[in-house]
Amino acid sequence: MKEKIITFLTEIRPEFDFSESSNFIEEGMLDSFDIVSLVASLDEEFGISIDGTEILPENFSSVDGIIQLLIKNGVAE
Repeated sequence: MKEKIITFLTEIRPEFDFSESSNFIEEGMLDSFDIVSLVASLDEEFGISIDGTEILPENFSSVDGIIQLLIKNGVAE
């Protein structure tokens, strides 16, 4: 799952190394449009629907945060 998330992030913003960052939002690696694109990719890939109320910076600031969000939405680790 981690590799797939990093692949999606790299497709959205290829200029950044997401495997080395601890906070994508604070470091300016993702903006709101990037997060919407990522949510669409995650929804499609994992067959889920991430609720709009869960689209918060803390859920998308790191790979671990994204994994926790996916688990919360029923995706097995």
